[in-house]
Amino acid sequence: MLCVLDEFTRESLAIEVQRSFTARQVQDVLGYLFAVRGAPEHIRSDNGSEFVAKSIRRWLDRACVKTLFVAKASPWENGYIESFNSRFRQELLDRELFLGLEDARWCVDRWRLDYNHHRPHSSLGHIPPAEFAARWAASAPGPAQPTASQAPPLQLPNGLPSNHPDSLIATGT
Repeated sequence: MLCVLDEFTRESLAIEVQRSFTARQVQDVLGYLFAVRGAPEHIRSDNGSEFVAKSIRRWLDRACVKTLFVAKASPWENGYIESFNSRFRQELLDRELFLGLEDARWCVDRWRLDYNHHRPHSSLGHIPPAEFAARWAASAPGPAQPTASQAPPLQLPNGLPSNHPDSLIATGT
């Protein structure tokens, strides 16, 4: 499974289910996400062959997206996705018997939607990631909104103002 998270909002942007992934399939998933959400400043990922392939690195270079690779045997460098994958495995994968890829895709997508829209996250002030993302977007300056100097920053649960780091996390499980 290819999991892609927004590092700031903790949203699960995609969980793709395949028997294996090629660099081209990873590029297709990321290309779709870039088209829908805009290209991030960087992508943090493990060193799987589908992420370090020359074609992916060239494609990301053309999109002006930097890569941050997690060192082997250093899961703490990618804590958000490690935590996500642990919950994903515990709450869904260890509890379900999938009848095939289509069944797995359906179950995984339902779980992902619940994760984004109904599950509160303590790191986000006990609100779901989608709600946090919507609040952040509403506080960000736009055409009909105040400028950055006039708009108050969204406050994170720790009381600190947020700065959107504009990054995605991708990993294979």
